Amino acid sequence: MSNTSKFRGVFPPVPTIVDAQGELDKAGMATLLDHLIASKVDGVLLLGSGGEFCHMTQKQRMETAEFCVRHINRRIPVLLGISSTCTQEVIELGRHADKLEVDAVLVLNPYYAKLTDEYIYNHFKTVAENIRTPVLIYNFPALTGQDISVDLLTRLARDIPNIIGIKDTVDNISHIREIINHVRPVRADFVIFSGYDEYMMDTLIMGGNGGIPATANFAPQITCGIYRAWCAKEYETLFGLQRQLSALSTIYSLDTPFFGIIKKAIQLSGVNISTHVMPPVLPANEGHIAQLEKVLKRAGL
Repeated sequence: MSNTSKFRGVFPPVPTIVDAQGELDKAGMATLLDHLIASKVDGVLLLGSGGEFCHMTQKQRMETAEFCVRHINRRIPVLLGISSTCTQEVIELGRHADKLEVDAVLVLNPYYAKLTDEYIYNHFKTVAENIRTPVLIYNFPALTGQDISVDLLTRLARDIPNIIGIKDTVDNISHIREIINHVRPVRADFVIFSGYDEYMMDTLIMGGNGGIPATANFAPQITCGIYRAWCAKEYETLFGLQRQLSALSTIYSLDTPFFGIIKKAIQLSGVNISTHVMPPVLPANEGHIAQLEKVLKRAGL
């Protein structure tokens, strides 16, 4: 059984920094990773949704993973996204993750084709049993088109030791509540991360492990501050930071997807990175940036 104690707190989904041609900008990537480590994040998620994995070739994904893992050099835990619509490709990416010796991998249910619960179960079971690295399930029904039901999640947690947790990106805190109520009796150490920034506090209160908030990339004083205040039982500080986070979370509605917005927010926070994004997405335009600056000001940044 994997040691899950390292999976708690704030694991920002790190953007992949690229140049104008869409190639990995290693200097910018290193700058951002060092900034996050200096900000005392508890770990990082590489090649999650905000890492633009969906717009990258397998070669680009492997190159990014190799560079980032090597640069981090075990300074903090690494969660690596290996999702694909193809089960065999997920296994290939997972075996690459095995070689990199990351702490865990994050796996979506396959999207595009609608799958029965039995087929979703088979996907996760096949992946988890064919790689060494522990697996966290990634539930994001707004993008995959299918929710991973609590009953199915409970079955996976009960049957497959190498599945150790979930990132639950559902815009309803009751979903995390039900995961805690049903899965924890089966697996007491099952890791439960909130995918939505502003649900992290509620997740912690209910007994979850923390969150995977993109806002931690440019406002770690808020998101990491919430976790630190929770641990220290400094509740007035906690509530004040939560109110700031609620104002800040409107950035996700400024563009779809929000990749360029997050990169621009990081740059505006003083971190010297490129704001280029992978096609077909374009960088934040002047209108987006003006709206972003208003949101940042409203949140006190």
